[in-house]
Amino acid sequence: MDASGVRFGTSGVRGLVADMSSEICFAYASAFLNATSADSGRVALAMDLRPSSPEIASACAAAIQHTGLRVDFCGAIPTPALAYYAQTQGSPAIMVTGSHIPFDRNGIKFYGMAGEITKADEAKISQAVVTIPDEGLSTPLPATSRKAYQRYVDRYLQFFQPRCLAGMKLGFYEHSSVSRDLLREILEGLGAEVISMGRTNDFVPIDTEAVSEADARQAHLWAEQYGFDAILSTDGDADRPLLGDEKGNWFRGDVVGILCAQYLGAQAVATTVNCNTALELCGSFSQVIRTRIGSPYVIEGIEGLIRSGAQNVVGFEPNGGFLVGSKIEKNDRFLLPLMTRDAVLPILCLLSMAREERLMVSALPRGLPARFTASDRLQDFPTETSRALLQEIAFSPAAVESLLDGLCGKFVALDQTDGLRITLEGDEIVHLRASGNAPELRCYAESASQERAELLVQASLHHMKSALGSKLFA
Repeated sequence: MDASGVRFGTSGVRGLVADMSSEICFAYASAFLNATSADSGRVALAMDLRPSSPEIASACAAAIQHTGLRVDFCGAIPTPALAYYAQTQGSPAIMVTGSHIPFDRNGIKFYGMAGEITKADEAKISQAVVTIPDEGLSTPLPATSRKAYQRYVDRYLQFFQPRCLAGMKLGFYEHSSVSRDLLREILEGLGAEVISMGRTNDFVPIDTEAVSEADARQAHLWAEQYGFDAILSTDGDADRPLLGDEKGNWFRGDVVGILCAQYLGAQAVATTVNCNTALELCGSFSQVIRTRIGSPYVIEGIEGLIRSGAQNVVGFEPNGGFLVGSKIEKNDRFLLPLMTRDAVLPILCLLSMAREERLMVSALPRGLPARFTASDRLQDFPTETSRALLQEIAFSPAAVESLLDGLCGKFVALDQTDGLRITLEGDEIVHLRASGNAPELRCYAESASQERAELLVQASLHHMKSALGSKLFA
């Protein structure tokens, strides 16, 4: 780990492709299997569509076989599809994906029989001592099984009402999403007309928390040209959704999460500290808890709610990824838990909500309190530098005041649950944190208007970029 820099981030192991050698990937897969005490049966293995993923998957397959287990190769499928299959099969699973991070990076996610591994599991894997053989660190991938793909498709075709999306015309920005065939099958199976947009064989690192200006413009052009009822997409491994309305405006992920939770009749919600405060203000949920950023922390929050006796428990992150913590019943149909982020469920819930309430998709958020969020990032911003700068600001009231000098009122509270979250006069919020997956500084803001939230983000990032320059050239 120390030599390669390949280590656990916000969710899963991440690193530069150049550093993710067969030896490193074999070692991580072996440590995971040892930590889960898997000594017989099959291990489900899948990957996304990054060009580096097959080679990494081959190293993981070799580790599985070296441990005396059989590889159940599920091919290129969404991360939640693999996790659901592993859960229903009662087997461990390994997913090769870099999710949304840049093209020159990749990663590996690990799943036990109950879902995504915990931070305690990550620590156990990181501390493991693994013996690496002199040869056989990679093996050809076996034939692909379609069982995981089909089981995930059936999960949603059996939960939602037949032809519940009939009459909807949907634009699907497919790019290099691993869900581009599977999600189309589900949508068409529920009666929608789906038009493919923007499919590419080159990997596109879509970040649902920082939609590029080009993707925002393209969505508006597609909406104007085709007259869609909605436009949808996902990140690379389909655990984060993108949903746009009939005008081509992309919804924020936390708004999607709140609406999805409402549609499912959730009573208790676990989410991260950077989520829109409309979650509490809307009054729809009897219990809400906030955690550090990262799905393992949200899972811990969900488990805590369940232990406390809460019913209909769900969780989500502001990137839109949605988790089901307990069995959900709706219209005499049941949805089993899935303890990992999922992009498909929130997309289907919001589209179904629009049809059932006979609303345009753009009208769905109007019932929520008027709280608007924005986010963006500075790339190639060293993680340690980010943390050092944020710590300096946190310990200096003058530095906090100068961060947004002249733009807003005085700060009234600081929250260091994850990074630095500043609550300001007028109920405005600015939250800065170092990414756990890549050398990036992320900024989130909340205000009473979208324009104001975006202004706060850009002003904060400009200040931090200037601070970085001062540090480098001091």
